[in-house]
Amino acid sequence: MANKITLASILFLTIFTYSNAKLRHLKETKLTVYYQNYSSRPNATVIEIPGPANGTENYFKFGAMFSVDDPITEEFDEGSAIIARGRGLFVTSALDGSSSHVMLSVVFIDGEHKGSSIEIYGNEQRSMVREVAVVGGTGKFRLARGYVTFENLYFDPVRGHTILQSNMTVLHY
Repeated sequence: MANKITLASILFLTIFTYSNAKLRHLKETKLTVYYQNYSSRPNATVIEIPGPANGTENYFKFGAMFSVDDPITEEFDEGSAIIARGRGLFVTSALDGSSSHVMLSVVFIDGEHKGSSIEIYGNEQRSMVREVAVVGGTGKFRLARGYVTFENLYFDPVRGHTILQSNMTVLHY
């Protein structure tokens, strides 16, 4: 019995040491990308759930929930290459409408990080530059942590088109 416990302990320590050795080289990746957000139908990439009775989304109504699937481009230009999709939910979480709770996956569909994702989660204030946490990732961003900022750079009320600049600082293995 003692031999089995000793052997199991040695095996566990070997696996633990090997896995820690592989994860020692923490990398930092900094990315700047642009969310192309469309709130007007028929090609909306953000919609209220359930849809508003009067047809107009109200981002400042407490409890309003939105689903998003924004194209993310390399450059500010709307016609720039789409490298990722911003997919997730946000909920207006303050009684006065001053902040939203964000749950977002940045899913890379092209380029250097294709097949990987960055998971974003946090409370976004309605200020010029908003910051939320990176809480995980997949592929090249396994075990990711860090932060992301969002800033509205452009808004066209006729088309319902907003361009947000996002700066991401991600630590990963």
